[in-house]
Amino acid sequence: MINNVVLVGRLTKDPDLRYTSSGTAVATFTLAVNRNFTSQSGEREADFINCVIWRKSAETLANYAKKGSLIGVTGRIQTRNYDNQQGQRVYVTEVVAENFQLLESRTVNEQRRSAPSDDFNSNQPSFGNNSYNQNQNQTSPTNGMPNFDRDTSDPFGGSSIDISDDDLPF
Repeated sequence: MINNVVLVGRLTKDPDLRYTSSGTAVATFTLAVNRNFTSQSGEREADFINCVIWRKSAETLANYAKKGSLIGVTGRIQTRNYDNQQGQRVYVTEVVAENFQLLESRTVNEQRRSAPSDDFNSNQPSFGNNSYNQNQNQTSPTNGMPNFDRDTSDPFGGSSIDISDDDLPF
């Protein structure tokens, strides 16, 4: 059986770090993960996914990640249920994170949090001014993100290559 989850999103609030009665650290957090498509009104929607992480990783996450931090999480989906105080059965589905990775530097995170903005999605960092983006064809003019479309420029500078069918390995 396979139960693997990989998420990249932003924390909706600071992780909630607690300790069990035996002293084991556990942190709960919610990740806002953008969908790959827009709604009919043209707005990008997000899913808010509840996650839990245990032990040393929980303490590290709580110490270094704050509301709005962009993080990557690997883990598994887990379901559980319990009876609440009213005697009703409550079902919970959550991601049990096994590993996480901070995906932006502390300075970028602090700059983004200090910049005034009304829209959670507009807080995405701009990649257009980084040193690895030397070629204009590498970024999309609409959002500053790398353009991974097929390169239409001629890598041979206009000269043709003479290859016969006998030279091909297939």
